[in-house]
Amino acid sequence: MGGSSVWDGTLSLEGFNASATALIKQWEEMEVDESLPDWTWRPCCRMGVPSEVEGYLALEGVYRNCGESQIEDRNDFDDADIAADDSWFFSLQVQSSSDVAHVYDFHAVYSHSYRVPVLYFQGHHGSGQLLTLDEIKQDIPSNSFKVLNESKWTFITREEHPHLSRPWFTLHPCGTSEWMKLLLQETEVVDKEKTLKYLPAWLSVVGQAVGLKIPLELHCSS
Repeated sequence: MGGSSVWDGTLSLEGFNASATALIKQWEEMEVDESLPDWTWRPCCRMGVPSEVEGYLALEGVYRNCGESQIEDRNDFDDADIAADDSWFFSLQVQSSSDVAHVYDFHAVYSHSYRVPVLYFQGHHGSGQLLTLDEIKQDIPSNSFKVLNESKWTFITREEHPHLSRPWFTLHPCGTSEWMKLLLQETEVVDKEKTLKYLPAWLSVVGQAVGLKIPLELHCSS
């Protein structure tokens, strides 16, 4: 990050790593239900050897009962569009797998092109079969579609996970630096503190777009 007066809302790879380390530590120290999944760091491998520099954050095994809060009609929305919604969140409570449960994995990956984190995610049935986008839509807050339909900043695409070489759904990072600048530029913190607070603040926004609830403790300390 540059000086606070000219900061453009982006994050360096070193800043991403530092913020990820701080988030993992803070998550572990929070007084939350022990059954909640933890954010963990997954180092990338180069020729079979874990990288000391590059990796990604992973939150895996987030259960959602697909019988709850079903959406009436999704036919009016394009498959590429999804939106944020304050009124509904995933339950992060880990449950035993069953046919009525959808299980989600979330990865926060650094984008060298945009110089911001990018949220990759996928869902599957308790049986292990991957969810389609239409099925994922059933787990998304109904108001999310209207908001995202009108937003130029956040939409879902499907592309190859940069570290797993498999197709995952992802929230496109265009506009991320703009709203991150709005979120953090006015805070009275020095650049180092702003770097460490970057991922919690980012998750508070992108998490809502996919129904991922971030504990209040993380918000308060950020």
